[in-house]
Amino acid sequence: MSTLRGRGTVQGLPEWDRCAVMGVVNVTPDSFSDGGRWFDTTAAIKHGLDLVAEGADLIDVGGESTRPGASRVDASEELRRVVPVVKGLSSEGVTVSVDTMRARVAEESVAAGAALVNDVSGGLADPDMVRVVAAAGTPFVVMHWRGFSESMNSRAVYEDVVAEVVAELRERMDAVIADGVAPERIVIDPGLGFAKDAGHDLSLVAHLDELRALGRPLLVAASRKRFLGHVLADEGAAPPPARERDAATAAISALSARAGAWAVRVHEVRATADAVRVARAVEGAA
Repeated sequence: MSTLRGRGTVQGLPEWDRCAVMGVVNVTPDSFSDGGRWFDTTAAIKHGLDLVAEGADLIDVGGESTRPGASRVDASEELRRVVPVVKGLSSEGVTVSVDTMRARVAEESVAAGAALVNDVSGGLADPDMVRVVAAAGTPFVVMHWRGFSESMNSRAVYEDVVAEVVAELRERMDAVIADGVAPERIVIDPGLGFAKDAGHDLSLVAHLDELRALGRPLLVAASRKRFLGHVLADEGAAPPPARERDAATAAISALSARAGAWAVRVHEVRATADAVRVARAVEGAA
């Protein structure tokens, strides 16, 4: 089966004839990648619409930073940040994903128009999350996760990172299905940068086929992450800042698309939109 035919579809979401592009809107003052540039609701909505104009197929709205070491924001503040942006974008016809670990935020965002719940904990952080998603019938991203941002770096210990991530994702996916989420609505994400070092992340990108063997569409979220900074840094030099890693991100997007990823999640859309279209053209010519 070609990667073009084998990406999988997600019940409840549009179908694309190539790897989809998920644009990121961080409604936070402390994002590692954009430093709060879209913290204002109006600015965040405009940015989301700009990303769609640049080629994003869906927009992922998040109100809580998950960078390493970040402290959690309280639920009321996360709701205040996220729900108006979800509502504003969905009212413009945008396919919106909500990036949250809280069931209440997911529930209110879905009511405001979100079409997908992207939980970096895969439903582990909030015991009510899977119940809420199952009741709503909403597509759900199950990411590989070993703990909150404050402690995740200490959990980056593996004998075989690919085998262990696949096994842990399979276990979590099975649990989510057992708790009522339809298999056809599940997306999996290897969790690049979450309880993983640069070598782990690169190994996972090199073995996306093993993740796809889990049988569900695959989301790859590599944008501007530390492992790219590590790759780009000259020997003995500091990694380039996050916003100087977009060309490297587009390279990962092309590799992921060629490997059959369902979608890639990125901050800078235009280069990745071009990259996945080139990958699709190569697939079509094969």
